[in-house]
Amino acid sequence: MYALAMREAHPVTPCDTGRVLIADDQKHILDALEMLLSGHGFSTEAVTDPARLLRALQKEQFDAVLMDLNYARDTTEGAEGLDLVSQIRSMDSLLPVVVMTGWSTVDLAVEAMRRGASDFIQKPWENQDLLRKLQNEILGARAQRRAQRQRDEELQEAREIQDSLLPKELPEVVGYELAAMTQPLRFVGGDYYSVVRISERHTVLCIADVAGKGLPAALLMSSLQAALRPLIWRRLAPRELCHRLNRILCDLTPVGKFISFFYAVLDSVDNRLTYCNAGHNPPLLIRADGTSTELNAAGAVFGQFPQWLYEQSELRMRSGDKLLLFTDGLVEACNADEEPFGENNLIRIAGEDPSSSAEELMGSLMRAASQHSGGHFQDDASLIVLKATEAATLGLDGGAK
Repeated sequence: MYALAMREAHPVTPCDTGRVLIADDQKHILDALEMLLSGHGFSTEAVTDPARLLRALQKEQFDAVLMDLNYARDTTEGAEGLDLVSQIRSMDSLLPVVVMTGWSTVDLAVEAMRRGASDFIQKPWENQDLLRKLQNEILGARAQRRAQRQRDEELQEAREIQDSLLPKELPEVVGYELAAMTQPLRFVGGDYYSVVRISERHTVLCIADVAGKGLPAALLMSSLQAALRPLIWRRLAPRELCHRLNRILCDLTPVGKFISFFYAVLDSVDNRLTYCNAGHNPPLLIRADGTSTELNAAGAVFGQFPQWLYEQSELRMRSGDKLLLFTDGLVEACNADEEPFGENNLIRIAGEDPSSSAEELMGSLMRAASQHSGGHFQDDASLIVLKATEAATLGLDGGAK
């Protein structure tokens, strides 16, 4: 015989109670549970089938769900209830779900917990045991939600700080168009880019990718930015800047971590780009005639080899040329068949509309990569587009391949 709701001598403290959604296909069970819970300070709502339970969760907020595992009267396997547990968990990962069944087995209990149930009660139940489990689950969930809110607030602050390290707006460069953006995989990420006008004719473009994701990568990225900023204004040659920056980062980078980096200085008067690549994805130069050139890596990544001597190369920009600087999260964005987006798609899209602006091309490339990966990048993705609009038509200089 099922336990009947009775007022206990030691009711649950009101501040420890909450709103409970009860689901069972037997009315006398619902009545007994509602009487028990309401008599101990809980607010309740009762439903008789899984569809109504899901609708209730979509419309209102509850502190816990107390639900039967069996709804099909002729079965004792609990399949419908187990599926329901999975559906609830997909809607809310923290909502306590306490399951009940009159035909309990250890295997069914284990499966329910595997699907995401918070706890398990066998019918007929013992009132104090049921109340204690509900109270503990609700208190635990409230603590988890408070912790989650705190983490979210901290992440929001971290995102705002990281955003402040990136350019708020790009400088205007006569004869050129610029566009840039970053899309972190998580709330914060390890990608970095900057575009800085350091003189009337010289503009710095750089992009970096910290190994790893999330907060650890973001912290190392902030160290990179802090070390890089004063070096930029010294107007060092790219190879010398990379050498000094690498020495600094070797003292700061944890074992097993590293940073890939590309640094270039554009002289917009003679349209000369001088660059150094420290293990970064080779940027792509797409000429106005459709040919493409990779600005290959000639140096080691930062943070591992303090004595590394970097080299630099040069090239000349021509009117209509487009330079793409990107992190691997863009080209390695994979579809359902694990096929990466790839550099070939960057080249193809960049050559489809020669009249497109840098901003338009950046949008087209990011959208194409997002569509390729079904809207789910697997890593931070950043992109800088530099387009020569009025640059003199000059050939490649000696350092370019």
